[in-house]
Amino acid sequence: MKKIGIIVAMDKELRQLQQLFPASEVLVQKCGIGKVNAALGAQRMINEFHPDCIISSGCAGGNGDDINVQDVVISTELCYHDVYCGRAIDDTTVYGQVQGLPARYAADPYLLEKAISIWQLAFSQEPTANSQKPHLHPGLIVTGDWFVDSKDKMRDILSHFPEAKAVDMESCAIAQTCYLNHVPFISFRVISDIPLRDTDASQYHNFWDTIADHSFQVTRTFVESL
Repeated sequence: MKKIGIIVAMDKELRQLQQLFPASEVLVQKCGIGKVNAALGAQRMINEFHPDCIISSGCAGGNGDDINVQDVVISTELCYHDVYCGRAIDDTTVYGQVQGLPARYAADPYLLEKAISIWQLAFSQEPTANSQKPHLHPGLIVTGDWFVDSKDKMRDILSHFPEAKAVDMESCAIAQTCYLNHVPFISFRVISDIPLRDTDASQYHNFWDTIADHSFQVTRTFVESL
């Protein structure tokens, strides 16, 4: 197995994933919430652990008629929803792009292909009476320093990125750090809530109270395949 680093934001996520990955080749670390914490955590992991690849895991808000709580969004691309460098100097820089860096960070092609193929193999069977089939959605994940707890904020984000499948607070910052360090990267995000169907983040709180314990198996299955 390769040396794999997994970065999460919160203690809740850390506890669950550490239980799934006792092997020394897999390091699960908590970075803290938000883009700065995520970037610092990723750089520390790269400097100290020297992973062959890094995975961002944890929960996220979802978007789309086909997405439901406990589904998993796997990043094909990542960008920021709260970055705007303006047009005063460079009129080619787009909304969500840090000037001089990619407009979007593509997931590592091998990791993405591997993730989709493993999901199709492991989870394409019909669920049994004691199991529930997770649904995987490859797509764009957008990141920003904002916990999306209102429909208005989600609509504002989607006005710039209507194709976004998930919104979180860390993944793109980790992707940018990995890009600068030439470390393969991918993000798996379990959908904890659907902001356009929710009020006052009640779905998010219910997610942690009821079903989160079973929500990180896709990440485990993927890691075990590498």
